[in-house]
Amino acid sequence: MKQIFKHFKGDFFGGITAGIVALPLALAFGVSSGLGPDAGLYGAIFIGIFAAFFGGTPTQISGPTAPMTAVSLVIISGIIAANDGDMSVALPAILSVFFLSGLIQILLGSIKIGKYIRYIPYPVVSGFMTAIGVIILATQLLPVLGYYPKEDMTYVNSFKAQSEEVILEKILKEEAGEGYLVLEDFTETQKRAQRITQNDILKEAQLLAGDEAKSVYGSITALPRALSQVNYLELALALLTILIIFGFKRITTAIPSTLVALFVVSGGAILLELEYQAIPQIPEGFPMPKWEIFTMFDLASLSAYFLTAVSLALLGSIDSLLTSVVADNMTKTRHNPNKELIGQGIGNTVAAVFGGIPGAGATIRTVVNINAGGKTRLSGVIAGLLLLVILLALGPVASKIPAAVLAGILVTVGIGVMDYKGLRAIKNMPKSEVFVMLLVLILSVFWDLVSAVGLGLILAALIFMKKMGDVTTSQTVIEPLDDSNDKMWPDEKILMKGLKDKIFVKHLNGPIFFGATSELKQMTVQIPKEAENVIIRMDKVPYIDQTGLYTLEDIILDLNQKDISVSFVGLNEQPAVLLEKIEVIPNLVPDIRVFDSFDDCLRFLLKGT
Repeated sequence: MKQIFKHFKGDFFGGITAGIVALPLALAFGVSSGLGPDAGLYGAIFIGIFAAFFGGTPTQISGPTAPMTAVSLVIISGIIAANDGDMSVALPAILSVFFLSGLIQILLGSIKIGKYIRYIPYPVVSGFMTAIGVIILATQLLPVLGYYPKEDMTYVNSFKAQSEEVILEKILKEEAGEGYLVLEDFTETQKRAQRITQNDILKEAQLLAGDEAKSVYGSITALPRALSQVNYLELALALLTILIIFGFKRITTAIPSTLVALFVVSGGAILLELEYQAIPQIPEGFPMPKWEIFTMFDLASLSAYFLTAVSLALLGSIDSLLTSVVADNMTKTRHNPNKELIGQGIGNTVAAVFGGIPGAGATIRTVVNINAGGKTRLSGVIAGLLLLVILLALGPVASKIPAAVLAGILVTVGIGVMDYKGLRAIKNMPKSEVFVMLLVLILSVFWDLVSAVGLGLILAALIFMKKMGDVTTSQTVIEPLDDSNDKMWPDEKILMKGLKDKIFVKHLNGPIFFGATSELKQMTVQIPKEAENVIIRMDKVPYIDQTGLYTLEDIILDLNQKDISVSFVGLNEQPAVLLEKIEVIPNLVPDIRVFDSFDDCLRFLLKGT
């Protein structure tokens, strides 16, 4: 306990400062997700406290982040659409997915998978981060212009036909559940349809219009209408927010510019009694658990979102561990990646129970905490507790914040999150890596974030294996034993008359895996018929996979059938163990033909000639 409070002063100021920075971002991410500002605040509170307490990076500040919010928005929109736009029905399923993603993070940490997260290829990370920025910017275009699709009746009316289709589908589902045979008797369907009012159709159309405008494609298609109906007050509030955030940083960084913009613009709008669109109402009091996650749990429906939960968990893990590396570099310490994943998982599960959106380690907030003196996990706990106090004491006041202000904050987040380093490096990067980066970027923006990253990882892995295979095969040569050959290794530079046409040396360089076996199969064709011995040098082969193992077995079997004897030189531990397990040694290559050095091998062969 004494150790925890050893750096209390630094942790206190670090936590307070990080909590203040987190406030506007939590509200903005909550609104952006579609669950409301309270969901963002709840996420920042519970993830912040529990991830700090149980995590493996002492100075890390956790909460909703841009990447996690962008993916959460897609998940939320999809589940709401699958439940016919009914948030009350969709919410337990949404929170269940968030809860499950937290459990998966705990599992990843428990099986010690954390140390492997860092192997995500840079082009995939770069494309994804830039896509997050583009998505945030695109989806904030409409609120910045003061255009809210649900309030544009012309736009809403264009969804009436679709809304009637959705309502009819609901009626048919109800009847199917009650055992009605609709095709045999359609009268019951007609009766229920007649009870649907124009107001019901309008509400459904508004939900559909709102969901459509949340996507990048929907925002772009609605942009012409927004430009023709600009609310200049909302636009002015958003632009003033953006101007203050970027401009105040040039004056001082001691006070977070985002917080200054939030207070100045919101305070001005409230004091001047301007007619602006406020954010959704934040519930007063301590957040209550959403027990319907468990009482309305449906394994069958949740199983459809299992891969989505896995993807969200992996993204949160990557996001958190990247921030942990930043914290390590600043504090000259070393985080525990597996413990960090467990802490993040606990934070996300608790946040889901209380209706919060998921989050991860937040780089900016972590840097602010460290610079303000934070040194231990107590700083993260204090940041979360500060947000809880603000919620309990200032919830009604926070509900008066203009929506345009949060839109302006999100625009700066979108601009800041993009990977400009990667974009600038495009002209110097290998074409294959540029292709992966741009593919992830485009598919993330216009298709699906999670699927785009998965496809990017697969392509990056395939490209890497192809390159490694090319490198391995290009360095793999078979040569006669001859001192005039400049490709011979130093210990092979000898001339022995009568041997150079009988003994051939096969150099294998690098790992032998399935991407490097095609050229290896040509070995038997390259060896002349008069050869009597082949020495396979494996000094530089650290690893061999099952495909490479069986390929090597086939090659040796073919050589033996041609009465060509094979010797191994310089076997490393892993290849040696596998070759013995499938009995290549001693069945095809006797133990007496396995040598540690080339000299030992050559002396053995000379005795037999």
